Order: sequence, then C-alpha cells, then structure tokens
Amino acid sequence: MLIIRPITAADYPALMLCAEASGHGFTSLPINETILRARINHSQASFNATVTSPGQESYLLVAVDSVSGQMVGTTAIEATVGLDAPFYNYHLSTVTHASRRLGVHNTVKVLTLGSQYTGETELCSLFLLPEWRQGINGRLLSKSRFLFMAEHRQRFAEIAFAEMRGVSDEQGNSPFWQWLKDSFFSIDFTYADYLTGIGRKGFIADLMPKLPIYVNLLSKEAQAVIGQVHVDTRPALQLLEQEGFCCRGYVDIFDAGPSVECDVRNIETVRHSQRCRVNIGEHSSEQYYLVSNCELAGFRAVAAPLLVNSQGQVTMAADVATALNIAIGDEVRLVALS
Repeated sequence: MLIIRPITAADYPALMLCAEASGHGFTSLPINETILRARINHSQASFNATVTSPGQESYLLVAVDSVSGQMVGTTAIEATVGLDAPFYNYHLSTVTHASRRLGVHNTVKVLTLGSQYTGETELCSLFLLPEWRQGINGRLLSKSRFLFMAEHRQRFAEIAFAEMRGVSDEQGNSPFWQWLKDSFFSIDFTYADYLTGIGRKGFIADLMPKLPIYVNLLSKEAQAVIGQVHVDTRPALQLLEQEGFCCRGYVDIFDAGPSVECDVRNIETVRHSQRCRVNIGEHSSEQYYLVSNCELAGFRAVAAPLLVNSQGQVTMAADVATALNIAIGDEVRLVALS
C-alpha cells in the first residue's frame, strides 16, 4: 500500500534520488541540495502555518511504501506563484493581417510573453520512480492533492494550473529552446532550466524577446513541439484532463510544453469528494476509493476498497485505518476511483 503524506527532513536522500531520476526539463526538482532542503523546510513550515487566504505556502507530499518505508514519489502544490518573482509564460494566439486593396488575408500565430498565472495555485513535482508506475499508484499520487485542496480550500486560489514538461530528447535538447538559444540566449536548455529551478530567473527578463514572436518564423522543429508534452508526461496530462483541466493557449517559455488549468471548484475530485464517518471492520466491497484523513500537518491518503453507505458512513479494514492514523468515529474525505 502506498501512503501519501507530507515530506519530512528525513526524506531528503530519497528526494534527491527522485530529482536525479526525473531527468531534464523537470524544473521543480533541481539537483541541488541547498534548494531541495529549503523546499523541505518551507513545506514543513507551510503545513504548520495558520492560513486564512493563499500566500507563498508550498505543500510537498511524498508517496511511501507502507511495507518497506521507501519513498517512491513526490507531488506538490504551490499555493500561489509569481508574488515574489515573475512567473513567465507564452500565450499562443492568432492575429490577422489583411489588405482589402490587395485582396490579401493572412492568419498567423504569435507567442506573447506574459505572467498569466500570477497569484494562482500551481500543481507541480509529480514524479514516481519508474518501477512504481503501475496500477493505481499514479492516480493516487495525482488525485491526493485534490482531496487535500478540497479539505483545506482557504489555502488555495480560485484557479489551479500545471505546467506540463515539453518535448526534449534524452540529452536534454529541446527543439523550441534551440531556436530561442540561437536567436537570443546562447546557453543550453539544461542550464537555463536549472537556473529557473533554483530561482535565478533574472536572465529571462534580460534576454527574452519582449515583443510577440511570429510562430511561422521559428524553425520547423520548434513549431512542431509547441503545446506538445514529453512522452513521460503524457500519463500525468491524461490524469489532469480527466479531472477537467484543459489548455487555454499558455505554454512554457523554454520547451513550449502546455499549461493546463481548471477552476478548483470544478475539479472532478473536489466536486465529488465527500466526508464520511469511519467504522473499522471487515467488509466485502471491491470498490476502490481514494481516501484521506482530514488533518493538515498529519495528512495521510491511500487508495483502498471501502464500503460506503447512504448515511455517510464508511467501513474500512484495520490496516487502512492505521495507514490514515484514524480511529472509529473520525471523519475522512473520499472519492470513488473508477
């Protein structure tokens, strides 16, 4: 059984292993001890803070095997972005150039630099070690964030979004960045991505073109990957799309991967989750649920078969209750897994 819980200082070695395994383009897990330890400390402070409206809190969750105790994955929620440093993106839109006198009518796509998601909630750092990417593990890790957000709604903005990793090869070469590099930057994609991951974003404002970029002026290779996701990111994108997330034309400024967004109230797991009171005992139900306790710093979530009745009561096995740190009569939040 995988248990989702807040990260602790003791998880640092495993977090570094995840950062190393995540590969190029995974900006939110830089291979940097100072940054990763700071993320852990900031997360712990956020889980213990009293919050009435979203600020600069960061909630870093980990997936732990209940048998071995091994940490096998991560996921995180940034309560807001762009309040302390600009959060840049490109917006892909269409413009028309026409001349009635000449009878010419051309429609072209442009990329415009902006900071659309300033103040919104970001979902990030979703990563599972390859050997654990089977069954419902990915869904548990992704959807557990939404149970947490549903339970602690005041801690998050009205809109949640996620940046999907764009196309790059095994060496970290991005076709989109290659065009930007040749035209404006003169630094490698992996280095630019690393600088962003450790918070050194000043070079973006210094070197990024301020005026809209006409897409038809890019290389064919760069044009082809705008709005496309890395092969390893497709499962994560599908999970978010099932929750109601969609792309509204915003893409990453480095690899042109799409950003997807959803009103938090309309996220499927948030909409359909419910609170139930706990009974502990044996049952014959084979219906799996994603279930969490209703704690903050003590948050726990698992996926398990449960028996839910129409009176708002749920019966679960003793090992599930133990994993959630709950007792008979406590309340949990749950949602059925299809």
